[in-house]
Amino acid sequence: MNLKQFLNEEQDPKAVEKLLEKINSLLTSQEFVEYIAVQKKPAFNLSPDCIALTNRRVIFCRPKNFGLSMDFQDYSWVDVADCHIKEGILGATFIMKTVGNLINMMDYLPKAQARKLYQYAQEIEEQMRGVRREKDLETRRASAGGGVTVNNTTPIIAQPHQFQQQPLLIENEDPFAILQKLKGLIETGIISPEEFEEKKNEILSRV
Repeated sequence: MNLKQFLNEEQDPKAVEKLLEKINSLLTSQEFVEYIAVQKKPAFNLSPDCIALTNRRVIFCRPKNFGLSMDFQDYSWVDVADCHIKEGILGATFIMKTVGNLINMMDYLPKAQARKLYQYAQEIEEQMRGVRREKDLETRRASAGGGVTVNNTTPIIAQPHQFQQQPLLIENEDPFAILQKLKGLIETGIISPEEFEEKKNEILSRV
């Protein structure tokens, strides 16, 4: 991991290096650090607190035992409802609130670094709002029984992605009528193209 890419806003190099050594072991597959902000208190601080933003989460990093250990508090982006900053004379405070109304913050951040945190957080938040909307729609659809209307005439009740457990096929039903129902389900996103093909082949094999 290139240390220089995290020093563009005059971050403390030693603090960043120490944090990267610790944080690398926390990163999951395909996760990488996007930005690091380092606290800068007016008084000398040998082990400053830091905030690391990855492509998957916000990590508050607070050294303990004179910097010998580190306390990590991490929050998945999909659970982050809002991030904002408050600028003062001696720096800025970064404030994060989760969808469950949990708040975490860090003060005495250099203003340039706090603005970068805010800028990146806003971009991710916009993406995550879309993800949460999708999840909400899926939850509502599932709780409503997945009711779908094909051609506004024939209601079909089907649970999303559960055809393996609850087969759609009815022995005496017209195969072509079943195909029409399946087509309606794929158009509304209830089943995937792969599931459609699998069921279609199964029906055609019985014709």
